[in-house]
Amino acid sequence: MPLDRDTPLAETRDRQTAPRTRRRGDTLEQAILDAAWEELAAVGSAELTVAAVAARAGTSKAVLYRRWPTRTDLLAAAISRRVVDLAGPPPDTGSLRGDVIAVLTTMNQRAHAAQAVPDIGGDLAVHLRRQAHADGADQTGIVLDRAAGRGEIDLDTLPPRLARLPVDLLHAELSLRHSPAPDDLIVEIVDDLFLPLAFLRASPTAPPAPHAPHAPHAPHAPRSDTR
Repeated sequence: MPLDRDTPLAETRDRQTAPRTRRRGDTLEQAILDAAWEELAAVGSAELTVAAVAARAGTSKAVLYRRWPTRTDLLAAAISRRVVDLAGPPPDTGSLRGDVIAVLTTMNQRAHAAQAVPDIGGDLAVHLRRQAHADGADQTGIVLDRAAGRGEIDLDTLPPRLARLPVDLLHAELSLRHSPAPDDLIVEIVDDLFLPLAFLRASPTAPPAPHAPHAPHAPHAPRSDTR
């Protein structure tokens, strides 16, 4: 069932309807998001309708659609209020490694916020993963700026694709999973993949990358003369 269809529920379903009161701005928006979360808990995402949320919040569907163009946007906003947020500056742990791990950990939790919602729909889960991916990329940019300020890396030599590598890899993993990524996978992305490449390409004092020793050639077996 598509998430953005506003299919009415059966008329026999008991629905809480709040009395309409005059509210504006943030007060009205928070009341709508609270109503959306309560409706999610009551019926699950598959049966939630914009009309039911509007009735529970004591307002009209038009008011909701002016703020959230689709039902998926409304659901994502309601979930965002209840889970760890990626808005604002990321934690400053004092090192590039610690900061990137913190961003990926938050992104991991944020991407799977939909697990708290009963009867979650596929479109909403995809929307939340994409939102977490975009927010994680923004957070990584802040983290890299901090690392450059500490002298850990030189941003002028860091390719954009490499800068996005941690969030891109985690996003790919999350897209294949139905559960959050384990902590050791996040550490592996940072320690085994991102940091070696980042310091190799972007550290102002990094020594040249050592070349792996060549494996010795196996001695040729003597040819037998069968002629």
